[in-house]
Amino acid sequence: QLQLVESGGGLVQLGGSLTLSCAASGFTLDRYAISWFRQAPGKEREGVSCISRSGGWTNYSDSVKSRFTVSRDNAKNTVYLRMNSLKPEDTAVYYCAADYRALATSCRYNGMNYWGKGTLVTVSS
Repeated sequence: QLQLVESGGGLVQLGGSLTLSCAASGFTLDRYAISWFRQAPGKEREGVSCISRSGGWTNYSDSVKSRFTVSRDNAKNTVYLRMNSLKPEDTAVYYCAADYRALATSCRYNGMNYWGKGTLVTVSS
């Protein structure tokens, strides 16, 4: 069964850090660009970061740039999202998604092939 599983969410205080993981089973992640999305209560889902297949290209939304870092370990079939200086507005369910059709040296926030079920991040003030 092909699936993505996010982990690492939880409750953290303002200014704290978390690292989310996105692990794949049933397929190898090195053939996919991976994107991270989040959805806060009452808001639309937004793309926050993505990474190309090899990891050589990354992208961040303006809201997380300089605070979040995306990385991947293809040997472990896992992608990570390191989140620093967390703010209450970062509170959301975070999802990872895999994109098979992205160009080798890019990533994007549409056209995903597989989605995880999400992990909740709550930042308290």
